[in-house]
Amino acid sequence: MKASEIRNMTEVEIEHKLLGSKEQLFKMRAEITTGRVERPSRFRLLKRDIARCYTILKEKKGEGR
Repeated sequence: MKASEIRNMTEVEIEHKLLGSKEQLFKMRAEITTGRVERPSRFRLLKRDIARCYTILKEKKGEGR
């Protein structure tokens, strides 16, 4: 997901997306250990999406100061 798409979301939507991405990452880690992962590159993309969400969420919360 692009940063511009995340910036258009509300804080609640970003937090919801963040929880969903973290759950997917947890499941993917289990698949990697068992060797059943189809697209290993998806792991890196998920981690980057999570980082983007945290960054933009922090920016949005900092604007209120």
